[in-house]
Amino acid sequence: MAESNKMKDMPVNKLMIQMGIPMILSMALQAVYNIVDSAFVGNMKVGSEAALNALTLVFPVQMLMVAVGIGTGVGTNALLARTLGQGNRKKAAKVAGNSLFLGVIIYVICLLFGIFGVRAYISSQTVDVEVLEMGVSYLRICCVISFGIIFFSLFEKLLQATGRSLYSTIGQVVGAVVNIILDPIMIYGIGPCPEMGVKGAAYATVIGQVASAVLLFIFHMKLNKEFKHDVKYMKPETGIIKEIYAIGLPAIIAQALMSIMVYVMNLILKFNPSAQTAYGLFYKVQQFVLFLAFGLRDAITPILAFAYGMRDKKRIQDGIKYGLIYTIALMILGIAITEIFPGAFATLFNAGQSREYFIGAMRVISVSFLFAGINVAYQGIYQALDGGMESLVISLLRQLIIILPLAGIFSLFVRNGQMGISLIWWAFPVTEIISCFAGYLFLKKIRKNRVDVLN
Repeated sequence: MAESNKMKDMPVNKLMIQMGIPMILSMALQAVYNIVDSAFVGNMKVGSEAALNALTLVFPVQMLMVAVGIGTGVGTNALLARTLGQGNRKKAAKVAGNSLFLGVIIYVICLLFGIFGVRAYISSQTVDVEVLEMGVSYLRICCVISFGIIFFSLFEKLLQATGRSLYSTIGQVVGAVVNIILDPIMIYGIGPCPEMGVKGAAYATVIGQVASAVLLFIFHMKLNKEFKHDVKYMKPETGIIKEIYAIGLPAIIAQALMSIMVYVMNLILKFNPSAQTAYGLFYKVQQFVLFLAFGLRDAITPILAFAYGMRDKKRIQDGIKYGLIYTIALMILGIAITEIFPGAFATLFNAGQSREYFIGAMRVISVSFLFAGINVAYQGIYQALDGGMESLVISLLRQLIIILPLAGIFSLFVRNGQMGISLIWWAFPVTEIISCFAGYLFLKKIRKNRVDVLN
C-alpha cells in the first residue's frame, strides 16, 4: 500500500513531479509514433509527397481511436483513484474489470470501421488516387490491429491511478523503440523484410503498440495489488460504467473534437494540398508539445481526485496551484523550441513543396501553446472535481465553436487572394486565448462550490 500512502502523504509539489515526469515522457513518446512515421515516410525514394498527404488524412481517425481509449482510461483513472482514496477495494476491482470490458467493445467497433469504412472516409478528403490508396492501406492496418493502442491506454491509466506511472512509461518506451527500429526496416525493405512503403509504417506502429499493451498488462497483474484481478469483475455493471463515463466522456469528446477539428481543417485546406500537408505535419509537432501538458494533466487528475475523495482541502488547493505552474513552465519551453527550430522540423519531415507553409504555421500557431496548455490543465482539474461539463464546454470552444468558423471565414479571404495562408493559422491563438478566459471563470466557480465548502 506504499503507493496509496504516497498519494495521501507526500507533499503535492513533489508528488506531481514524481508522477508527472513519467507521464509526460509517456505522452511525448506516444506523440513520437506519428512523428517517426512521418519522418521516415517523408524520406521515401518514391511517392513521399503523396505518402505525407495520406498520413495527414488518416491522422484524425488515429486520434479518434486514441481518444476513446484514453478517455475511457481517464474516467477509470479518476474513479479508481477516488475509490481507493475512500478505501473501497471491492468497487475498485469492479472499476478495473469494467474498463477492460469496455476496451473489448471499443476494439470491435474499430475493427468493423477498418473493414468497411476506411475507403469512404479517405475519399472524402482527396481525389488523388495515389494518396487515396496509400491512406486506405495505412488506416486499415491501424484499425484492424487497434487492440494494442486501446488496451495500452487502459492499462496505462490503471497503473497511473495507483501511482505507478513509471511502469506505464517503461511500456511506452518499449513500444516507441520497437516502432523506431521497425519503421526503416519495413518501410524501405532492409534485410529479409520486403519494401512495404506506407504499409510498413502502419505495421511498425501497430506492432509497437501491441508490445506496449502486453508489457503493461504484465505490470498491471503483478503490481496493482490494491484490488483483486479476476475475469468475473469484467461483468458489466451499468452503475460503474455510468460513473466511468460521467468522468471520461468529456475527455473522450475533448479528444474526439481534436479529430473532428483536424478533419474539418483538412476540408478547409483542400483547395491547397501543400498547405493541407503542412498543417498535418505541424499538427504532429503541436501534439508533441501539447502531449507534455496532457501528461502533466494525467498526474493532476488522480492527485486531485484522491485528495477530493479524502476531502483534503489543502492538497486540492496545492494540486491546482502546482499543476498550473508546472504546465506554464512546460509550455514556455515548447514555444521556445518551435519558434527557434522550425526549419529543423521541416528538414526532418523532408516537407518539400509544403516547407514554407509548414514553417509559417509553426511560427504563428505555436504562440497559442501557452494558453492551450493552461486549458488542458484546467480540464484535468475539472475532471478530478466532478466538473465534467465545464471540461466539455472548454473542449467545444477550443476545437469546434470558435476555431472552425474562424478558420473557415479566414480561408475565404485567402482563396480570394486578399491575404496569405498564414491568416488561417491565426485562428488558433485567438481561439485559445478566448477559451483560456472562459476556463479561468469556470475554475473560480468550481473552487467556490466544491473546494471552499470542504472542512
